[in-house]
Amino acid sequence: MNTSPSSAGLLPLPGSPASSWAVYRARLAGFVQNADTAVLVAFWFFGLINNVLYVIILSAAQDLVGNVPKGVVLLADVMPSFLTKLVAPYFIHRVPYATRILIFVGLSSAGMLLVAFTPPEKSVAVKLVGVVLSSLSSGGGELSFLGLTHYYGHMSLAAWGSGTGGAGLIGAGLYVLLTDWLGLTVKTSLLASAFLPVFMLLSFFVILPRGPLNRAAAATAAARKEYEPVPGQDLLHDETDEGIQEETFDDIPADNASSSLLAPGPAVASTAYSTHHSRKDPRKVTFLANLRRSRSLFFPYMLPLLLVYIAEYTINQGVAPTLLFPLDQTPFSEFRAFYPFYGFLYQLGVFVSRSSMPFIRIHYLYLPSLLQVANLVLLTLHALLNFIPSVYLVFIIVFWEGLLGGAVYVNTFAEIMENVPVEEREFSLGATSVSDSGGICVAGFLGMAMEVSLCDWQVRHGRDWCRRVNAG
Repeated sequence: MNTSPSSAGLLPLPGSPASSWAVYRARLAGFVQNADTAVLVAFWFFGLINNVLYVIILSAAQDLVGNVPKGVVLLADVMPSFLTKLVAPYFIHRVPYATRILIFVGLSSAGMLLVAFTPPEKSVAVKLVGVVLSSLSSGGGELSFLGLTHYYGHMSLAAWGSGTGGAGLIGAGLYVLLTDWLGLTVKTSLLASAFLPVFMLLSFFVILPRGPLNRAAAATAAARKEYEPVPGQDLLHDETDEGIQEETFDDIPADNASSSLLAPGPAVASTAYSTHHSRKDPRKVTFLANLRRSRSLFFPYMLPLLLVYIAEYTINQGVAPTLLFPLDQTPFSEFRAFYPFYGFLYQLGVFVSRSSMPFIRIHYLYLPSLLQVANLVLLTLHALLNFIPSVYLVFIIVFWEGLLGGAVYVNTFAEIMENVPVEEREFSLGATSVSDSGGICVAGFLGMAMEVSLCDWQVRHGRDWCRRVNAG
């Protein structure tokens, strides 16, 4: 089932018959009309803080583990969050939001403090424990804040998406600013980052209007008192289930996913709703049906997203640490400065491309994915053969890498919004999002092997710069 861009919540492509500056202005004005500023600010900070520590940790990977493969940090930063997203939806609804916020802030701050206070000469494993704590907080936070947007409307979801997009740029830029430009030590920079979750507390307990959440809690409590199940009157028909789900989710506009591009929320909500409101065994019915849907999504959507994430995170964690040049030919004074600056350029490209979807659309997803694979091949060959004459050309390639990665991400979900039938769209968005986490995990293992191999090759051929990188 195909829908127009406007019906899918997208602006028309510039130059098309449906586009004009008046249309763009009207759409953008309608998007922010009657928006509650306090809600927007709160959810923007939720998205920013929940993701910014993840980026700071990846930017600091060189300083945390030294010559240990940076893929170790990536896996410690991703796997706990990924596992949390798989398990937590089945029990996290029993924990009040206020309690969750306190837990998330405690976990993330404790993790960053543990990383910061562990001396460089101590075991890397101790630092990775701190990374795991922050990752658990990030995974649980994403589930919770996506669920919270249900009570605050589509603008809260858009604000959350904007915050997560800015987290990459701000996190990478903040670490470069603190360590390279201001000259602060790595320990001091990480200690400062440990206090960022305080903004999450302020956003929830001070800025966010609690009225919608309180009314929903009261309504739920009243409904539980009034409802008494009648034996034998289970919800047995798919039509009934679908009708209930449609009624439940009708208040969420269809353009939410294209506005925020964070699809796991609807899928998690749908699964939880089905589990609680149907007496059928969901493992026998919905699992098989969803498995068939997943198979139909693999080649058009999941595979290009998987490829681009494997390629770009292999570059970031396995190849980038070896993209070094003589210091007198670069703007840096030490070899450890290359890695975080590459991370900043990559995040800048991601931020630009994730913000461009209303104006630039890519329908053939394999093109940028294969271009990203080409970037991986090009930079790997340079790490081996040292043929790129200037570090500034590498800067451009890394920025281009970020542009491609962000473009595939946003356009994958936009294509699903336009081409997948409405009744399958929520599941399809959530199922496809597994590709990015899976790609990052695969890249973590590839990156560990590639960094060691590339560094050994360079040392054998007279370039020992990768061995002269000192942890901060």
